Amino acid sequence: MTGRIVCNPLDLDYRYQDVRGVFGGRSVYREAADPTVVVYRDRYYMFASMTRGFWHSDDLVTWTHQPSERIPATDYAPDVREVDGALLFTASRRSKGRFFRSVDPLADDFEEIAPSDIAFWDPDTFQDDDGRVYLYWGCSHKEPIQGVELDRDTLQSIAEPSALISADTDRRGWERTGDDYVPVERTGLAGKIMDAYIGDAPFIEGAYVNRVGDRYYLQYAGPGTQFNTYADGCFVGAGPLGPFEYDHNSPFSSKPGGFITGAGHGSTFQDRHGNWWHVATMRISVNADFERRIGLFPAGFDEDGVLFCNQNFADYPMQVPDRAFDPWTEAAAGWMLLSHRAATTASSSLLGHAPELATDESVRTWWVAGSDQPGEWLCVDLGDEAMVHALQVNLADHDLAPRAPKRRDLHRATLGKRAVFPDAQPTELRVEMSTDAAEWVTVHDTIGTRADAPHAFVELEQPRRVRYVRVTSGAMPFGGRFAVSGLRVFGLADGPKPLAVNPTGERTDELTARLAWEPAPGAVGYNVRYGTSPEKLYHSWLVYDQSELVVGSLNAGVPYWFAVDSFNRAGVTEGTATRI
Repeated sequence: MTGRIVCNPLDLDYRYQDVRGVFGGRSVYREAADPTVVVYRDRYYMFASMTRGFWHSDDLVTWTHQPSERIPATDYAPDVREVDGALLFTASRRSKGRFFRSVDPLADDFEEIAPSDIAFWDPDTFQDDDGRVYLYWGCSHKEPIQGVELDRDTLQSIAEPSALISADTDRRGWERTGDDYVPVERTGLAGKIMDAYIGDAPFIEGAYVNRVGDRYYLQYAGPGTQFNTYADGCFVGAGPLGPFEYDHNSPFSSKPGGFITGAGHGSTFQDRHGNWWHVATMRISVNADFERRIGLFPAGFDEDGVLFCNQNFADYPMQVPDRAFDPWTEAAAGWMLLSHRAATTASSSLLGHAPELATDESVRTWWVAGSDQPGEWLCVDLGDEAMVHALQVNLADHDLAPRAPKRRDLHRATLGKRAVFPDAQPTELRVEMSTDAAEWVTVHDTIGTRADAPHAFVELEQPRRVRYVRVTSGAMPFGGRFAVSGLRVFGLADGPKPLAVNPTGERTDELTARLAWEPAPGAVGYNVRYGTSPEKLYHSWLVYDQSELVVGSLNAGVPYWFAVDSFNRAGVTEGTATRI
């Protein structure tokens, strides 16, 4: 491989939030969400919620955090676009919005240029080919996404806003709330208050516009950031303010299964080679609903102008070629997960957080060491030797209680006061490999460096035949315990791929299909692909340890085809598309 490999969630030095709720209690966790990526002067810039700055990159693989004292640190859903040769920054505000401009973001030269005459949440600015500038916004369970043209110089609205997108859960299954599209049953005082306020209405939010040819693609997110079904859909119009028609291939970005789920509220952009990408919000939502990460996905527009994302095995290693490439055939690194349900041992464990939780392929469960001392370790036994190419060590935030930072920005949030910790926190790790658990080879070591890599992805310089992988801790964030939600080992095992499977099923209603298939001997899991024609299986849902799936994301009045690909540690066997 070339070294241009990433693995979702992206390994960024996500900043910590310290939240004190109106119902009492405290939660400290990492967060970044609602990302916008823009190419500016041949460099990539990524702005995301609660980052106290931004990240920048030369290659979409390695990102460096750049703090900023000039733009708001705690305003959600930052949007950045190039407008008239400069970066134009804005973000969500409960009062009227603010705009900042930069021509040298690495020098933190952002200057506030104009207050808006509009109060907005989840904004997106867009400059059309004729130079005219538009603003889109909306984040509500009852209000639509709106759009308006702005004066190019003053950035004030020059007309009344137009309502552009509203929810339609009777016709769009993917907009329905709840994990796996199952309604949420809330309990407790907080749950009753939320039910009274929201009910089961989805949040329609996160507008983003791209123009391709003569078409305008107005993208939006729903139904809620805390669900595994968080996704992005699309309307297509002939002008920047429409009229827009719903694209029945929506959601174009959706990741309800696998190690980490969710792929909503993001942005779609082209790299220097003309390749399209979609960057979006992925959820953990254990310590708090807003505990989130960022994912990057190959994207594009097909010959019919349909916007798509390739999210097959979207949390496995993925190539980022330094050239134009095919997003369907050239994105996957070709390595399989070797560590699912593998036997694990540890130096110690906290009650209720056993070692096997590090290999159950869920970012929402984790092993926790019995002490907060450096030197705790976790070891996975693959069962037999396999050719290992890479691994990913995903750390969890477990019961952190740091002292308040000396410098922080506070603002009144929905559930209380929120502080952004300005400094990176150490996640020091040593990774060793062995064939016999007696002699070990170190392949990665950041102990003593204060490196901050909460989702460390390690590609080996040369693949190795390995049976055991051991990770040992150095310094951890705020002196907390070593906690691992996923020790994920990738490569190829000996043996045949599993046999193909053929699903059966039915549409139980216009929005839902129920699928089942006979388990394939030796299969570890299944990737369910589906779409509006056999040639457009643009959606996928990865599952482990099951042979049935209820897909509740369908659009009413639209036919769907389904294929189920079986996979194991040796590879993938594609299924045949069947209309259901």
